[in-house]
Amino acid sequence: MAEPLELNLDIVPTSRFQIIDMAPRVRAEVGDALSEFRRVLYCSHHTTAGYLEQGASARLGHSRKQLDPFFRFFQCLFPQDAGYQHDLMHLRDELSEQQKEVEPVNADSHLTFMGAGLKNCVTYVNRPEEPVYFIELDGVYKDIHRQRRTTVLGYQAEAIVHRQRLQIPVSSEHAIDSHNLKDPRYGLFEQFEAWLDRFGIDKGRIEMRLAPEETDAGLTVNEYETLLIRDDLPEALRDPLAYMVARGRNLARHPETIPGKTRDYATYDLIHLYNEFMEHLPFGRSIVDRFMSVLSTPAYRILNLKRSVSLLVSSSAESGPNRIVSGTYQTPILVQHHQPREGVRTVDVTLRSFQ
Repeated sequence: MAEPLELNLDIVPTSRFQIIDMAPRVRAEVGDALSEFRRVLYCSHHTTAGYLEQGASARLGHSRKQLDPFFRFFQCLFPQDAGYQHDLMHLRDELSEQQKEVEPVNADSHLTFMGAGLKNCVTYVNRPEEPVYFIELDGVYKDIHRQRRTTVLGYQAEAIVHRQRLQIPVSSEHAIDSHNLKDPRYGLFEQFEAWLDRFGIDKGRIEMRLAPEETDAGLTVNEYETLLIRDDLPEALRDPLAYMVARGRNLARHPETIPGKTRDYATYDLIHLYNEFMEHLPFGRSIVDRFMSVLSTPAYRILNLKRSVSLLVSSSAESGPNRIVSGTYQTPILVQHHQPREGVRTVDVTLRSFQ
């Protein structure tokens, strides 16, 4: 059995939003060497660029023509330069004045990443004839092209070497809240490192999955920036339709012709957005309705779209200095819409080794 094959590819986007097929880039690096592996893991090192799971990409036909309107739908929900707290640089105390000059104004890209179900790390059944798309949401800022990195790892199979149920304390005074699972106070990553030492894993992945009984919560990997996670995200989740009214640049293009209150303006524009979504996407109304339904009620249901995240494990220096591979700003985040009764969330963690 061939040893897992790891590639680390650098990408320079040519536009802010870009759909990039990784398959030809991999072939340019290693020819057909990846085709002998049954599975391939794709890992983005960034919080505004990632991958759809294989099933979601398949429902969109593995096609740019269908992926494009899918993501532009979420960009309508979270438009650029719409006054997000994250983008108000004078509030960003963690940045120096020099950093504020070059820091991207990109709260919309973070929210689109989370809302559209992008992941930092996905595993695909290897089908060399199919494209695999790296979705870039924030590739260019002030004529500066971002430097992106993605890890591609081919392997034959994976074996479970350890599984454990962990309790995460999440007590808070806020009903809608988020928790940085990389925070040293939880001790999770210290525990994960101990597992890697104990089981001697060189290449594999750590999966964090909400226990089946957990509701009103979701997981993502993104930037845990206070204004983004504590202000912008809860505001969007609390009442998404009102959020569209407050943030959307394209809502009610001619409001003087529409009677009713502000919420009715959003409903009018939402009809056009819904019809455009249906026109371009190939799957049935039930899936479209699942996305649209969160706009008219508190949005806890959208969190059910992402109940697990994976973290790549690699001993390769090229993928980063740490065995648990992550970009500079990446961290697993638990988001909840209601407080659990006992003040804790249960997460099942599985350590897998690649073979």
